Amino acid sequence: MSGTVDDELWSAVGDPTRRRMLDLLLADGAGTATSLSERLPVTRQAVAKHLAVLDRVGLVHGTPVGRERQFRVDLAQLARAVVQLNDVGEQWDARLRRIKRIAEAVQRSHET
Repeated sequence: MSGTVDDELWSAVGDPTRRRMLDLLLADGAGTATSLSERLPVTRQAVAKHLAVLDRVGLVHGTPVGRERQFRVDLAQLARAVVQLNDVGEQWDARLRRIKRIAEAVQRSHET
């Protein structure tokens, strides 16, 4: 376990709309604020703000295409996020195992 968690990255993916946007971009390969807003229950302006957050943490990158920017998911950054999530999951699993052992020890001491 690396123990290093990028709080800004996890704050960005903590929002359900941004997670849905990542899902759509991964499924489609790329998208614009306009194309994403047509598939989400938010305005184009809101989508643009969400994309800016995802871009700031490196999960997506936009390139100019005509009057818009086309966004793609940065797969390396997404893989980094997955590794962090796995690390956090392993840390919590270890904590829960320790809590369980303590609770069982307390219960045994009360039974005797």
